[in-house]
Amino acid sequence: MLTARAQEMDKVTGLMTGADDYVTKPFSPAELTARVDALFRRTGGDAAPASADEISDPPFLLNTRNRTLEKNGQWVKLTQVEYAIIKLFMENPGKALSREEILDTVWGKDYFGELKIVDVNIRRLRIKIEDNAQKPTYVNTVWGYGYKWRN
Repeated sequence: MLTARAQEMDKVTGLMTGADDYVTKPFSPAELTARVDALFRRTGGDAAPASADEISDPPFLLNTRNRTLEKNGQWVKLTQVEYAIIKLFMENPGKALSREEILDTVWGKDYFGELKIVDVNIRRLRIKIEDNAQKPTYVNTVWGYGYKWRN
């Protein structure tokens, strides 16, 4: 069960009426995923190998199942847009991606805003992942075109 009701009696009632687990809001998506995986293992299923859900490019580890990014083992807090951008980059290492391609992939083809939104979010992402955002080593600018993930 996933609910906002957090009183002990609510939990007991939920579990006694057949729930296998009881999670209250607010909850961590990573915790919920781990609970589902644990339940899946207990019921005899085989969880997918972790490597299928991860993109590793040291010092980064992107977990696509939990939608998390780690740098040197430390969790990097990202917005949904920043996550989508870093995922696009890590899936296409060394490939120059145009601003239009990034915009279409992350915001969707129906987005009618300014193209500069890509630059703004790249700048915010660099602040979070680069050792020196003024001299980026991971997200490189391809002048007059867009950006690419190192390589």
